[in-house]
Amino acid sequence: MTRNTRVLMSVIYWAFVVYLFVPLVLMVTMGFKDSKFIGFPIRGWTLDWYSEIFRSDEVLGAFGYTMAIALSTTCLSLVIGTWIAAFLGPHKFRGKLIVFALACMPAVIPGIISAISLRIYIQFLQLDTGMAAIILGHTIHNVPFVALVVMARLATLPQSHIEAARDLGADQFVAFSRVTLPYLKPALIGAGVFCMLLSFDDFVRSFFLGSYQPTLPVLIFAKLRSGMSPEINAISTVVLVITAILGIWAERSMRRMNKGTSV
Repeated sequence: MTRNTRVLMSVIYWAFVVYLFVPLVLMVTMGFKDSKFIGFPIRGWTLDWYSEIFRSDEVLGAFGYTMAIALSTTCLSLVIGTWIAAFLGPHKFRGKLIVFALACMPAVIPGIISAISLRIYIQFLQLDTGMAAIILGHTIHNVPFVALVVMARLATLPQSHIEAARDLGADQFVAFSRVTLPYLKPALIGAGVFCMLLSFDDFVRSFFLGSYQPTLPVLIFAKLRSGMSPEINAISTVVLVITAILGIWAERSMRRMNKGTSV
């Protein structure tokens, strides 16, 4: 690679970084503006928008409601997704490719189509809109991601570990809980964090399946109808910080555990 090519690649890379981060920097900056209107110039700075959202029962209620849905969705997705991965991973049977495609289908269906079909489905089940319906919708969407992550990890598990456990007298359940499950821990943490973020951010399914209690993305959308304000930027900045902390923690945890379980 010539010097000119390296310079060109560096310029393209940093231009892409600027393209990614400038909108976030603008959003965070506007959250500190001492005015109700979004835009430049900024004549004063304030933390009032942040103190206001932490005193707002509406915002805190929506945040707690969204977190409860995300946690419930994550637990259900991990259980179902791990079961699908354990079922599809080591076994060979006729039609496995079709079963795999069906299991992954919810991840590739457009969100609006998925939301409409789920709305019809809960009516068919005579299930009211609200928390249970949102958890159902988010879980259906998130399970394929868990299954794919766990299957990838499961493929690297040496069969000699399972066979050694079975030789020592462990039955299938004990071998799974004592050998397979600890080995899958990094993948489960990564998939769990990913599911939580997907559920927390899922606007379309929450909008179609929710009732009068809004999730945080739906609340932000409702506030946007009356125009942009620094309050929305402050809420978005808090969510961004929490998301970044969670993502960094998951990445470091997975790296540490991968080192501990590497063979």
